[in-house]
Amino acid sequence: MNVWIAIGVTAVGCYAVKLIGLMIPAGALERPLVQRLAALLPVALLAALTAQQTFADGRLLVLDARAAGLAAAAVALLLRAPFLLVVAAAVLVTAGVRVMTG
Repeated sequence: MNVWIAIGVTAVGCYAVKLIGLMIPAGALERPLVQRLAALLPVALLAALTAQQTFADGRLLVLDARAAGLAAAAVALLLRAPFLLVVAAAVLVTAGVRVMTG
């Protein structure tokens, strides 16, 4: 039953955030600072999520196969590889390191 309460509270919270967003005056959203923050915030959140999922295990900092895969993806991006090749490089390097380390 607690799961359904959490789902209900989450749904109401999402609706409230959406409603609050719609109530903000258009003039406030057209400010350059707000537009710049709206453009950069998703990138920062995605980078933080990637770092947390790659380098954290609970409360510990770890360097394992995931870090090697991320490094391979970064190199592929620097070489301007297509997206599927970037993902394939990350997968192959991560799998290879996991096979080598057991």
